[in-house]
Amino acid sequence: MITLQLVLNALALGMAYALVALGFVLALNAAGAINFAHGDLVVLGGAAAVVLAAWTGLPGILLLPLVALALGLAGVLAAHVAILPLARRPAEATFVATLALAAMIEQGLTVTLGAAPRTAPALAGSGAMEIAGVAVGRQPLAIIGVGGVLVAAVWFLLERTQVGRRMRAVAADRQMARAVGIPVRIYVTLSLALAGALAGVAGFLLGHQFLITPTQGAGHMLKAYIAVALGGWGSVPGALLGALAIGVFETFVSAQVGDAWASAALYVAVILVLAVRPSGLFGEPVGRRA
Repeated sequence: MITLQLVLNALALGMAYALVALGFVLALNAAGAINFAHGDLVVLGGAAAVVLAAWTGLPGILLLPLVALALGLAGVLAAHVAILPLARRPAEATFVATLALAAMIEQGLTVTLGAAPRTAPALAGSGAMEIAGVAVGRQPLAIIGVGGVLVAAVWFLLERTQVGRRMRAVAADRQMARAVGIPVRIYVTLSLALAGALAGVAGFLLGHQFLITPTQGAGHMLKAYIAVALGGWGSVPGALLGALAIGVFETFVSAQVGDAWASAALYVAVILVLAVRPSGLFGEPVGRRA
């Protein structure tokens, strides 16, 4: 039976995945290659929430901007360590560098926090609230609200501001952007900082429901990759829709047959969709394959 709470859980999971996928696409378009450390930045965001909560005692809603800032800085660091120095090298060099960075994050978290799962604080407290006579969880509502605001803010940045237009110009053609006077390195760094901040927020949101372990990065990376493949390679709207579809699919199938079967069904569904629409829901921009 479909209940309001189940629908909210599906939308909340899809919105958290959407933040992961959105950051993944921003990093992909800015770097011109896949950032394989993106999934581990999601885990790092959850770990940052755990540490900051222990240090400061702040509630989740006040921790959110701190986590976003910390992971934005991590995105800048990743840009200058593993991406920008290799800008003139083949894409494979960036693949290897970001894989190494992912391993460093995973091992660093294992050493500092241990392998035992941790729980991120709730964003808006535990418990439920009543809407139209129906009790619904506060956390899913908070995730949907925060995710919706962030997605809208990123859309506004990319589509309605000069900074966003320059970010898109750099993503479309670095050489042309450089020729018209756009400082490419600055805008690549800005894109990766934004991608890191989104990954951190997603890790914070996911870390309360699914716990946090240092080895989760590959799983987050896989979900982002699937969302992008479903939506169309390099397409921001496509990645968002693909991520929402994954969250809704997983939630409803899990409620019927359990988590293990839901994961298997997801991969079968992805294969079937791509067999019919290899370019994804929104097509595939030329030159953006990896």
